[in-house]
Amino acid sequence: MTDINERITQLKKLKSLIKENEPRILRALKADLGKCSFEGYSTEVGFVLEEINHYIKNLKSWAKPQSVGSSLLIPAAGGKIYLEPYGHVLIIAPWNYPFQLVMAPAVAAIAAGNRLTLKPSELAPYTAEIVNELVSSWLPIERAQVVLGGVEATQELLNKKHDYIFFTGSTRVGKIIMEKASAHLTPVTLELGGKSPCIVDASADISVAARRIVWGKFMNAGQTCVAPDYLLVQDSVKDELVEKIKNCIRQFYGDDPQKSSEYGRIINVAHFDRLMSYMRSGELVCGGQSDAAEKYIAPTVLDGVSLDSKVMSEEIFGPILPVLTYKNESEVFDIVGQFEKPLALYLFSNSSQFQNTVLKRISFGGGCINDTLMHLGLLDLPFGGVGHSGMGSYHGRYGFECFSHKKSLLTTPTWLDPSLRYPPYGNKLKLLKMLMGR
Repeated sequence: MTDINERITQLKKLKSLIKENEPRILRALKADLGKCSFEGYSTEVGFVLEEINHYIKNLKSWAKPQSVGSSLLIPAAGGKIYLEPYGHVLIIAPWNYPFQLVMAPAVAAIAAGNRLTLKPSELAPYTAEIVNELVSSWLPIERAQVVLGGVEATQELLNKKHDYIFFTGSTRVGKIIMEKASAHLTPVTLELGGKSPCIVDASADISVAARRIVWGKFMNAGQTCVAPDYLLVQDSVKDELVEKIKNCIRQFYGDDPQKSSEYGRIINVAHFDRLMSYMRSGELVCGGQSDAAEKYIAPTVLDGVSLDSKVMSEEIFGPILPVLTYKNESEVFDIVGQFEKPLALYLFSNSSQFQNTVLKRISFGGGCINDTLMHLGLLDLPFGGVGHSGMGSYHGRYGFECFSHKKSLLTTPTWLDPSLRYPPYGNKLKLLKMLMGR
């Protein structure tokens, strides 16, 4: 365990290292995912720097013991909650945001005083190597280490005992992580995914909705765990919204997105092939072009999609947007209810009644009204899933608490020692009931 001042010093050192290596990090993200510098900075480098600044500013106040009230049964006693590190934390990161999703939880875990083992994704090798170099320069090996390699390396790590495991990835692998953790009763945070709906009703500002849906869906070529997975739009405004979505794609990426320096690529051939198999799930409204050699798939919109089509069978995780329609509110809940609880939900509506109904009737990890993705940018909001989309949350203070054990302590004075709790009890039950709320 390190003291708070030392942790802040460690965070400041990491901040300097990231800023010094920013060009290299951005080049690695470009090499792994075709990510442009703006997206690389806003969603990865800048995101982590913002987290670090937030911790440096608030860590001392977050780490203070929290006092709680006493009880009539324990007069004059004082209760406190102490936040202490779990110990050794294993962080397993995915490939889609290969810098942010390893370094942001690492920042939180170090701020909480833990030791780290980081496992970046082997599918983003250029970024993994940068992470390895940064961590080696940041902390001594007894405080933090990076393990490179593939599935075998991850399996070997999971066979060892850790005090906490933090995993970001698919629900399928999340189940494996949880099973492995159970052997040692290791607590876990699982940041998973699911089919995150984007609902648009007739009261929405269709022009704004189109821009924000296209931005949120096709950033990182759709390889975002909180991207709108499918569009559920009221039938009376469907044609208008789809047309404006087509126009926005053209405005953002030009007539040929393959030539755009601001549009990314699919991570590997296996994911490329999986995504291409979805193209027959509906009518192509726009997109559909591909280039296997470049692992390029154009921003694609599919209309006439049915709930039993292949594209609706699992999380898409790519630049394909299926369009479904509904007539009345009850259909929305019927359709969304056919899937597991999603990591995110986006609702475009200016009807406060519909907004409140959706919030009450649909369980989801987090989301936005009249926007997409931006809830991740508010560090005072916890980020995490529910049910099949994950368990536990982090970012900001919630990240500090995620990697901290809440140790409870009661201090009782000896100068006051009521006899009520001690035998013989005699006729004390009546008084006990009065004190305990009967």
